[in-house]
Amino acid sequence: MVRTSEIRKQVAQHLRDLFPQVSDWEELIHPRVGGERSDLIADLVVRFHMGQEAKVLICETRAVGEPRHLREAITHLRDLRRQMGAGYPLVAAPYISPQSAALVRQNGCGYLDLSGNCYLAFDNVLIEKEGKPNARPAHRPLKTLFAPRATRVVRALLVEQDRAWRLEELARAAGVSLGHVHNVLTRLEELLWVARDEEGRVALQKAGDLLDAWRDAYSYRLNPLAGFVAPVGDKRRVMAALAREATGLGLPHAFTIHAGASLIGPQVRVSTVHCYVGGDVEPLVRALGLQPVEGEGAVNLLTPYDGGVLYAPVTKGGLPVVSLPQLYVDLYHHERRGREQAAKLRQDAIGF
Repeated sequence: MVRTSEIRKQVAQHLRDLFPQVSDWEELIHPRVGGERSDLIADLVVRFHMGQEAKVLICETRAVGEPRHLREAITHLRDLRRQMGAGYPLVAAPYISPQSAALVRQNGCGYLDLSGNCYLAFDNVLIEKEGKPNARPAHRPLKTLFAPRATRVVRALLVEQDRAWRLEELARAAGVSLGHVHNVLTRLEELLWVARDEEGRVALQKAGDLLDAWRDAYSYRLNPLAGFVAPVGDKRRVMAALAREATGLGLPHAFTIHAGASLIGPQVRVSTVHCYVGGDVEPLVRALGLQPVEGEGAVNLLTPYDGGVLYAPVTKGGLPVVSLPQLYVDLYHHERRGREQAAKLRQDAIGF
């Protein structure tokens, strides 16, 4: 992690580069604000002149640009500005994500990061640079939230997005330990994606952000896939036979991708059948008369990479479908119109 002192030094240089034509540039490190007896200290104050007008930037730097850390900086900036009576409040960090940037702007502040993103809007000044990737990836990337067992917690939260959970309820639903739930929720709290109520129950605050992050970290190809051709071409008949035989064999199963989407939204055409099946699929393959092919086939049996994939299936037309969040992330990465169908599913059936 970059030291705050080093961040502050680089931030000051970045600000100087943004205002090459100004005069009387002055940088004050840790100035006391509000008189000698005040314990209110700013991180960095920059003073300069644009023409005849004096300008002041009040900057708080943080080693981490996640919402939780920036919210604290924003609160401190409010106190500083109240004491100083003037000045444009600005937060800075090694990287400020689009979500963090939105939080900062909503609170009337500007931002600058060491990856090249910034937003400053005061008086007749508007400087905005967006879309630069993180040049200094954090040691705790979001993908740690989406390890198999952690994703069980994520799935449960997304399936019941309006529910306030007690930790033991969430652990029981996800099939993981209390300690594991605590670790996942701690990370989600850092991102301000969940919040606790007075009774200690946890509820999602940013369901859409969490779903986006899971989608970007996931692919249905994590699940081993076996492709086949079927003796009949009617996909609906194949799906009905597959569900019937799997049930008879005691194999947990649920349809996904276009097969699953066709059951949620009947207007979806079933070009291929994808179905998660837990356990030994050989008896099922024989019962259906399926013939193996290389790669994906007309019928595809996926072995869940984790039991949580089959969490909270829904039944449509008498057939099981994976949970809607699982169906969305599966669809999104499928080549054949996957993103188009995923977007429609999200709009029509998920709602966040």
